[in-house]
Amino acid sequence: MKQYPRSKAILDHNRKFLTGGAASTNRLADPTITFVKANGAHLWDADGNRYIDYHAAFAPYILGHNNEVVNEAVVRVISAGTSLYGSGTSELEGRLAELICQAVPFAEEVAILNTGSEATYQAMRLARAATGREHFIVMQGGYNGWHNDVSCNLMTPLTDLGPRLTPGEYPFHALSAGIPTGHRKLIHPVNFNDLESVEYVAQRYRIAGLITEPVLQNIGIIPPVSGYLPGLRELADRYGFVLIFDEVKTGFRHALGGYSAISGVTPDLAVYGKAIANGYPIAAIAGKRTLMEFFLHPDPARRVLLAGTYNGHPVPTAAAISTIELLKASDGEVYRVLHRLGSQLQEGIEAALSRAGTEAFVSRIGSGLCVYFMPHQPRDWHDLATNHDFAADLRLRRALIDSGVYVFPLAAKQWSISAAHTAEDIEQTLDVFARNLEGLSAVA
Repeated sequence: MKQYPRSKAILDHNRKFLTGGAASTNRLADPTITFVKANGAHLWDADGNRYIDYHAAFAPYILGHNNEVVNEAVVRVISAGTSLYGSGTSELEGRLAELICQAVPFAEEVAILNTGSEATYQAMRLARAATGREHFIVMQGGYNGWHNDVSCNLMTPLTDLGPRLTPGEYPFHALSAGIPTGHRKLIHPVNFNDLESVEYVAQRYRIAGLITEPVLQNIGIIPPVSGYLPGLRELADRYGFVLIFDEVKTGFRHALGGYSAISGVTPDLAVYGKAIANGYPIAAIAGKRTLMEFFLHPDPARRVLLAGTYNGHPVPTAAAISTIELLKASDGEVYRVLHRLGSQLQEGIEAALSRAGTEAFVSRIGSGLCVYFMPHQPRDWHDLATNHDFAADLRLRRALIDSGVYVFPLAAKQWSISAAHTAEDIEQTLDVFARNLEGLSAVA
């Protein structure tokens, strides 16, 4: 396997001063490569290697790294002396909120924050304030941020998870130490694509809300089965809980109005991040006015605190405005390009798998895909964990990276295409994939 001496030296140095050696310990996968430059669909590392990038920093780069138009918008606000004033409002934050409301059919008001975790945290607070309840339903295999309520039940080993429960709920399996017992008792993980389990929990607890990615995109690409999202809407209405779509990954990547626009299902609240600013740090909550107004509720005991020194910072706000305006002005062309490239990549991978006689399923929605080494599309985490060959997946990822195609080196993580990729990039990737798949088969 290829060695990365300069990357390793930088990591070793950083570990002397920086916890873990990286600002987010989730980035410390093997190999831990230090990237020094990115442009369009490509990355360069400290050792001089160039890669076609399908990681896209966990998927925000819908337009590609360093998009010139977005960067120019950022430079303009800096050059104009625009600053974070910390008092009053700004035209930029108002313009961004307006654009999101125009793009998202159900959105009546918007709150701007800095990260997806902040947005899911605040959305859950709104649901609890509005309903006067505390319990929440989350998805086994979903990821909704790092805070106490949702830092649980992502890639839970089946030895800890136990047998499939339908209907039923799984134990809270913490992703972090330091989560109080009280939080654990309020969170009820269930299988994705399992309406029976949602109703099972709703009948037993006073549920404030349910939060889910409409497509599970932290364990690859697991779409909702037919009737699932409409079924969640019906159950939310019947049992009086708030339906929250976590569109930090899906929002604006698959459609200008988010996945809710594709599905035709209206959540009460949705949270966005990543693709809305093409890699600049920002997030937003969009929702019905009756819920969003709890940020200004006249009764202080029911008012939800909305605060943050960097909320609406002009740099990421300008980037988000520019990104959404570009997507809007393209009149769907960006999404058509992403779909064509996604189809090209999917079909090429499927052909290579067929030639090699390798049993696998390529799951794709638009510009996101994942290769599962199992005979069918997984329905949920339990299905995936039972049937997917994680070792083969990881070996292939490492081989692709060594060959100049960068996918995140953790099994069952999605590939993300940007509008900066070209048909030639895809063809080069398919050549690399086919060569390394042959090597994988030989090892197996």
